[in-house]
Amino acid sequence: MDVSRETETLLGEYASLLRKWNPRINLVAPSTLPDLEERHLRDCLQVASLALPQTGTWVDLGSGGGLPGIVMSVAARSTDTDFILVESDGRKAAFLRTVVRELGLEKTQVVSSRIESLDPLKAAYVSARALAPLPRLMPYLTQHLAQGGQAWLMKGRQWQKEVDEAALNWRFSFEVHSSVTDNSAAILKIWGIDHV
Repeated sequence: MDVSRETETLLGEYASLLRKWNPRINLVAPSTLPDLEERHLRDCLQVASLALPQTGTWVDLGSGGGLPGIVMSVAARSTDTDFILVESDGRKAAFLRTVVRELGLEKTQVVSSRIESLDPLKAAYVSARALAPLPRLMPYLTQHLAQGGQAWLMKGRQWQKEVDEAALNWRFSFEVHSSVTDNSAAILKIWGIDHV
């Protein structure tokens, strides 16, 4: 991972907390723990290097174990970006709050709520990883993105099919960035969303 020493240290602490909590709460698939740094952390750092947030609010939907939300808040901690991690599972939200406290991520808050129950968050950025297919994500994006906001979505090998299905009911602009950790996966930048 090509990051500053402080970022690497904080991500190392985060990885330790993930490994410690994972046997009690399924934060990541247990089979991926030996390869946590590559499979999860490096994967999420791609979003930080592509999006380069400097200000505004970044909302991570369905944060789960904090991927990519925690990784983003660590990578962008020296910017004026505020982070909101939305997670409806109370145990996972408790884990996220522990990470935020122990890593000293002062501009990061955890909201334990269902995504659709929240008032619009008017975020400059929205991210999601392994949350739902794109057609199901679109209403969440329109609910929580500010005018001119960007969504950064980490998608698996079915990403093209998801884009095609979403385009049946939504108009949107998008860019595709190939994943450096899985050449069949992609990071989608989506903006200008409007219902057909």
